[in-house]
Amino acid sequence: MLAYTLRRTLWAIPTILAVITACYLLLHLTPGGPFDTEKQLSAATLANLNARYHLDEPLWKQYLHYLWGLLHGDLGLSFRYTDWSVTDLVLKALPVSLGVGGVSVPIAVVIGVALGTIAAVRRDSVIDHTVMVLGNIGNVVPPFVLGPLLVWVFAILLKSPDGHGWLPAGSWGDGEWRYRVLPIALLTIINVALIARVMRGSMIEVLSGNFIRTARAKGLPARTIVLRHAMKPALMPVVSLLGSVCISSITAAVVTESVFALPGLGQLVVNGAINRDYTLVLGLVVLTTAVAVLFNLLVDLAYAWLDPRIRY
Repeated sequence: MLAYTLRRTLWAIPTILAVITACYLLLHLTPGGPFDTEKQLSAATLANLNARYHLDEPLWKQYLHYLWGLLHGDLGLSFRYTDWSVTDLVLKALPVSLGVGGVSVPIAVVIGVALGTIAAVRRDSVIDHTVMVLGNIGNVVPPFVLGPLLVWVFAILLKSPDGHGWLPAGSWGDGEWRYRVLPIALLTIINVALIARVMRGSMIEVLSGNFIRTARAKGLPARTIVLRHAMKPALMPVVSLLGSVCISSITAAVVTESVFALPGLGQLVVNGAINRDYTLVLGLVVLTTAVAVLFNLLVDLAYAWLDPRIRY
């Protein structure tokens, strides 16, 4: 297991490097530049800006400058946020995204697994059909529609005795829990819909296995059969989803944080793309790629714990 972990960790280096290289080339090959604004800059000012950010050098040399900074933990300076480094911007926005996505994912896993298991055990019942309908709604309704709907219901329609809405319609509010409820609920609903459907299908397949029929023939209670014998193998497809679910929580933050006006990574992605802020976009790509590689490694290692037949 240790050798496999080290080997996968070493393979992560060329993976991250390939993603950085592709993104770097695409950003620099698209028309326009980071200092193309409606107000024309003087030739001297533009030359000084290009010299400061090494934009007056050949592309290969700019790329080597960026990689050298990465090796020293420096994500570079932002082109648009003056006097701010990309590292400072990411560290400032990361707690906001973790405070929403980092909370919604565990909640979604617990609720999704529970709903999927109940739907599989009560197959073709009212509970099963209800879970499937809710899952379809969560998969079909896009977050930019579901988010404003939550705001309309809980921040505008429902009023507290003092005349204000039950929950704030947006902003961060210094991280108070009231400001987190709606964004967390939006991401949770999106993830629960997917996890519950996958868990239901997996549990139905496991419950039809020979070892489950043997357990029933021995007279074991249904609760023991589900929780002790069927749960672990049924969780395998759900575990394989966790990596993509965690990454989707970052990508969905683009919509979620725009709807609720949160100063997180999603807003940085939007602002960096609009402003052609090369270093900011690349820094977020590096962060997202590293998180994806890490979670994929953890998912692979979790397989061995769930299924003893797997050996690396």
